[in-house]
Amino acid sequence: MLRPVWRSWRNNAQNRSLPSFVQRTCGFHCGQVLFSPRSFFGVEDFLDDDNSRPYTYQKGKKSKNPQKHISFKQRTIAFMEPFSLDVFISKRFVSASLTHRVTCKQVAVAGTNSKDVKAALQSRSDIPACLAVGRILAERAREADVYTATYTPRERDRFEGKIRAVVQSLIDNGIDVKVYLN
Repeated sequence: MLRPVWRSWRNNAQNRSLPSFVQRTCGFHCGQVLFSPRSFFGVEDFLDDDNSRPYTYQKGKKSKNPQKHISFKQRTIAFMEPFSLDVFISKRFVSASLTHRVTCKQVAVAGTNSKDVKAALQSRSDIPACLAVGRILAERAREADVYTATYTPRERDRFEGKIRAVVQSLIDNGIDVKVYLN
Protein backbone atom coordinates (compact mmCIF):
# COMPACT_ATOMS: atom_id res chain seq x y z
CA MET A 1 0.00 0.00 0.00
CA LEU A 2 2.82 2.40 0.77
CA ARG A 3 5.14 1.16 -1.98
CA PRO A 4 3.57 3.26 -4.75
CA VAL A 5 3.71 6.33 -2.51
CA TRP A 6 7.34 5.66 -1.62
CA ARG A 7 8.27 5.12 -5.27
CA SER A 8 6.57 8.32 -6.35
CA TRP A 9 8.25 10.25 -3.57
CA ARG A 10 11.66 8.78 -4.40
CA ASN A 11 11.26 9.55 -8.08
CA ASN A 12 10.09 13.09 -7.31
CA ALA A 13 12.94 13.59 -4.83
CA GLN A 14 15.37 12.82 -7.62
CA ASN A 15 13.62 15.42 -9.76
CA ARG A 16 13.88 17.94 -6.86
CA SER A 17 10.13 18.44 -6.58
CA LEU A 18 7.73 17.58 -3.78
CA PRO A 19 5.24 14.71 -4.09
CA SER A 20 1.67 15.50 -4.99
CA PHE A 21 0.27 14.72 -1.53
CA VAL A 22 2.48 17.31 0.16
CA GLN A 23 1.01 20.77 0.06
CA ARG A 24 3.64 23.25 1.15
CA THR A 25 2.00 26.61 1.65
CA CYS A 26 4.58 28.53 3.64
CA GLY A 27 8.10 28.44 5.03
CA PHE A 28 9.45 26.63 8.08
CA HIS A 29 7.78 27.43 11.46
CA CYS A 30 5.08 29.68 10.07
CA GLY A 31 2.46 28.34 12.47
CA GLN A 32 0.49 26.44 9.85
CA VAL A 33 0.25 22.72 9.27
CA LEU A 34 2.38 21.75 6.30
CA PHE A 35 1.37 18.21 5.41
CA SER A 36 -2.28 17.93 6.31
CA PRO A 37 -5.08 19.90 7.90
CA ARG A 38 -4.42 18.10 11.18
CA SER A 39 -1.23 18.06 13.23
CA PHE A 40 0.75 14.95 14.04
CA PHE A 41 -1.07 14.31 17.32
CA GLY A 42 -4.52 14.82 15.85
CA VAL A 43 -5.07 18.24 17.37
CA GLU A 44 -6.75 20.45 14.81
CA ASP A 45 -6.49 23.71 16.71
CA PHE A 46 -2.90 23.67 17.89
CA LEU A 47 -2.75 27.31 18.94
CA ASP A 48 -4.33 28.88 21.99
CA ASP A 49 -7.52 30.88 21.81
CA ASP A 50 -5.61 34.09 21.16
CA ASN A 51 -3.26 32.42 18.60
CA SER A 52 -0.23 33.23 20.69
CA ARG A 53 1.32 29.98 21.91
CA PRO A 54 1.48 26.45 20.54
CA TYR A 55 -0.73 23.87 22.20
CA THR A 56 2.18 22.16 23.94
CA TYR A 57 2.47 24.96 26.51
CA GLN A 58 0.17 24.89 29.50
CA LYS A 59 -2.09 27.85 29.92
CA GLY A 60 -2.23 29.73 33.17
CA LYS A 61 -5.01 28.57 35.42
CA LYS A 62 -8.18 30.50 34.62
CA SER A 63 -10.78 31.22 37.23
CA LYS A 64 -14.08 29.44 36.77
CA ASN A 65 -15.80 32.71 37.59
CA PRO A 66 -13.72 35.69 36.41
CA GLN A 67 -16.27 38.18 37.77
CA LYS A 68 -15.95 36.72 41.28
CA HIS A 69 -15.63 39.36 43.96
CA ILE A 70 -12.42 39.29 45.99
CA SER A 71 -12.94 40.79 49.40
CA PHE A 72 -10.85 43.58 50.87
CA LYS A 73 -9.51 41.21 53.52
CA GLN A 74 -8.35 38.71 50.89
CA ARG A 75 -6.54 41.47 49.01
CA THR A 76 -4.85 43.04 52.03
CA ILE A 77 -4.21 40.22 54.52
CA ALA A 78 -0.69 39.59 53.19
CA PHE A 79 0.23 43.23 53.81
CA MET A 80 -1.56 43.64 57.15
CA GLU A 81 -0.06 40.47 58.63
CA PRO A 82 3.08 39.99 56.57
CA PHE A 83 4.88 37.25 58.53
CA SER A 84 3.67 33.67 58.68
CA LEU A 85 4.93 30.83 60.83
CA ASP A 86 5.63 27.43 59.34
CA VAL A 87 6.25 24.45 61.64
CA PHE A 88 7.44 21.08 60.39
CA ILE A 89 7.66 18.09 62.70
CA SER A 90 8.93 14.70 61.62
CA LYS A 91 9.90 11.60 63.57
CA ARG A 92 13.54 12.73 63.72
CA PHE A 93 13.56 16.51 63.99
CA VAL A 94 11.56 19.72 64.42
CA SER A 95 11.97 22.88 62.36
CA ALA A 96 10.15 26.21 62.24
CA SER A 97 10.51 29.34 60.17
CA LEU A 98 9.06 32.82 59.86
CA THR A 99 8.41 33.83 56.24
CA HIS A 100 7.48 37.19 54.78
CA ARG A 101 4.32 36.59 52.75
CA VAL A 102 4.81 39.24 50.10
CA THR A 103 8.48 38.64 49.25
CA CYS A 104 8.50 34.93 50.26
CA LYS A 105 11.81 35.37 52.09
CA GLN A 106 12.56 33.52 55.30
CA VAL A 107 13.28 35.98 58.06
CA ALA A 108 14.15 33.54 60.84
CA VAL A 109 14.74 29.79 60.85
CA ALA A 110 15.33 27.36 63.70
CA GLY A 111 15.51 23.60 63.81
CA THR A 112 16.84 20.74 65.86
CA ASN A 113 19.05 19.59 62.98
CA SER A 114 21.43 22.55 63.29
CA LYS A 115 24.75 21.94 65.02
CA ASP A 116 24.31 24.41 67.88
CA VAL A 117 20.89 23.05 68.90
CA LYS A 118 21.69 19.40 68.24
CA ALA A 119 24.46 19.30 70.85
CA ALA A 120 22.31 20.77 73.64
CA LEU A 121 19.33 18.40 73.31
CA GLN A 122 18.87 14.80 74.39
CA SER A 123 16.20 14.10 71.79
CA ARG A 124 15.56 16.10 68.61
CA SER A 125 11.83 15.45 68.32
CA ASP A 126 10.25 15.63 71.78
CA ILE A 127 8.41 18.43 73.58
CA PRO A 128 11.54 20.03 75.14
CA ALA A 129 13.07 20.15 71.66
CA CYS A 130 9.94 21.94 70.40
CA LEU A 131 10.20 24.45 73.23
CA ALA A 132 13.88 25.06 72.41
CA VAL A 133 13.07 25.59 68.71
CA GLY A 134 10.38 28.14 69.67
CA ARG A 135 12.77 29.98 71.99
CA ILE A 136 15.58 30.14 69.39
CA LEU A 137 13.16 31.19 66.65
CA ALA A 138 11.82 33.99 68.87
CA GLU A 139 15.37 35.28 69.50
CA ARG A 140 16.20 35.26 65.78
CA ALA A 141 12.89 36.92 64.91
CA ARG A 142 13.48 39.72 67.41
CA GLU A 143 16.93 40.29 65.87
CA ALA A 144 15.17 40.73 62.50
CA ASP A 145 12.61 43.18 64.05
CA VAL A 146 9.68 40.79 63.71
CA TYR A 147 7.30 40.83 66.64
CA THR A 148 4.05 39.46 65.15
CA ALA A 149 3.25 36.43 63.04
CA THR A 150 0.30 34.34 61.95
CA TYR A 151 -0.02 30.58 61.99
CA THR A 152 -2.51 28.49 60.05
CA PRO A 153 -2.08 24.75 60.55
CA ARG A 154 -1.97 22.51 57.52
CA GLU A 155 -4.99 20.35 56.82
CA ARG A 156 -3.36 17.23 58.21
CA ASP A 157 -2.05 18.98 61.36
CA ARG A 158 -3.97 19.44 64.57
CA PHE A 159 -3.11 22.31 66.86
CA GLU A 160 -2.00 20.23 69.83
CA GLY A 161 1.06 18.56 71.26
CA LYS A 162 4.38 19.50 69.64
CA ILE A 163 2.97 22.15 67.30
CA ARG A 164 1.23 23.86 70.19
CA ALA A 165 4.50 23.70 72.19
CA VAL A 166 6.40 25.55 69.43
CA VAL A 167 3.72 28.25 69.14
CA GLN A 168 3.39 28.62 72.91
CA SER A 169 7.15 28.94 73.24
CA LEU A 170 7.14 31.73 70.64
CA ILE A 171 4.38 33.53 72.53
CA ASP A 172 6.18 33.13 75.86
CA ASN A 173 9.37 34.59 74.38
CA GLY A 174 7.77 37.80 73.09
CA ILE A 175 6.45 37.04 69.59
CA ASP A 176 2.72 37.69 69.19
CA VAL A 177 1.36 34.74 67.19
CA LYS A 178 -2.19 34.89 65.85
CA VAL A 179 -3.48 31.37 65.24
CA TYR A 180 -6.16 30.82 62.58
CA LEU A 181 -8.00 27.55 63.13
CA ASN A 182 -10.52 26.39 60.56
